[in-house]
Amino acid sequence: MIIRNETPADYRIVEEMIKKAFWDLYVPGCNEHHFTHLVRKSKDYIPELDYVLEEDGKIIGHIIYVKAKLVATDGTQKEILSFGPFTIHPDYQRKGYGRKLLNHSLETAKKLGYDTIVIWGNPENYACYGFKNCKRYNICLEENVYPVSLMVKVLNENALADKSWKYVESSAHQYEGIGFDEFDSTFEQMEKGYSYTQELFYIYSKSNVLR
Repeated sequence: MIIRNETPADYRIVEEMIKKAFWDLYVPGCNEHHFTHLVRKSKDYIPELDYVLEEDGKIIGHIIYVKAKLVATDGTQKEILSFGPFTIHPDYQRKGYGRKLLNHSLETAKKLGYDTIVIWGNPENYACYGFKNCKRYNICLEENVYPVSLMVKVLNENALADKSWKYVESSAHQYEGIGFDEFDSTFEQMEKGYSYTQELFYIYSKSNVLR
């Protein structure tokens, strides 16, 4: 097993893997492969935190990070990280590869001086990695809105200094969907369908923590 930085020669292989892994997972179809393509062109993209995981020379995992920020009620701004999509090839899931790839990237993030990661994710997938709901750290989207699926991991226990924060995601998200049809037309076309995980995603994405 090798974990290394992604290179341009890997892009298409990674994007094809992402499409297979996320197809019909959250909604009919997916756009995560296109978003990855957009992130690499974003000013918030961090090449040092763009990793692939290889097993026997085959790429079976990928994680990509962007810069985001927190803004405190007193005006303090803090540069943080977000990642996604975080992908393990469907044939290699639930075998420990994801944990190894994520932990490797978190170690690098800490070495680069980052101490906070905020992501959108299924709590059932990320609580086991030490991520906690945003309300635990007084991080909201807007006043008193604490989404169930907004998860936070601190790499330094004093990172957030007992302040109240608003999460501001990367500007890369502003371009989601733009040019998708043209981009996706060059990939294998797959039939959209329904999975129970789509209902779970709907519930989590529409739910907030109130207390």
